[in-house]
Amino acid sequence: MGIVTGPMTLARFRVVGDRPQGWREVFRDRLNDHAFKEPPQGQGKEEVEGWVQVHNLLDAEFDDFNRWLYNDTVVLALRVDKKRLPAKLLRATLDKRAEAWCAERDVARCPNAVKAELKEELEHEWLARTLPSVSVTDAAWNIEGGWAVLHSLSEGVADRFRKRFYRTFGLKLVPWSPLDWLADAPAVEALMSRAPMPAQLGGPEVHLAGRSE
Repeated sequence: MGIVTGPMTLARFRVVGDRPQGWREVFRDRLNDHAFKEPPQGQGKEEVEGWVQVHNLLDAEFDDFNRWLYNDTVVLALRVDKKRLPAKLLRATLDKRAEAWCAERDVARCPNAVKAELKEELEHEWLARTLPSVSVTDAAWNIEGGWAVLHSLSEGVADRFRKRFYRTFGLKLVPWSPLDWLADAPAVEALMSRAPMPAQLGGPEVHLAGRSE
């Protein structure tokens, strides 16, 4: 719950789209629909993701507004679970099982189809007793201001967050540039003209289309 406890590094987005009538109840229902749900006992290697509360990653219900809506600001977290198996150990164990299969049948080589079946059985066996790795990324959305922040600078995390946000709320997230603070187009151009060109920084000279030197 870093987003409510202290300083942090954030990525900021503009929220594009109109909120529906009765948005509090609508968003509550959508959060519950897209909340993190515990996978079945036999979860495979696929990722499982969904919304949880920032206070505890095991809290995935949003019926109580007081737990996630503060005035007009939504505070939540995106949880992603994925099971990973140790590749080298898996390969070594599979080789031993293939050798045992050959020894039982007195053959020199284990067919590829049989080895694939042995691998599938081994993965299923290990996945059943493996705990997933869990990542939780906090976020906040100021509904009145039309902006959101994500407690991560990873592009992969941001892309996952944008997609989940759109599927949940039907609203798009657009990365926020410092130039967005300047509504005046000439002011933006003036700022860009003062930025050092790559050639000035020791890199190759670059000419931008539509701009004159």
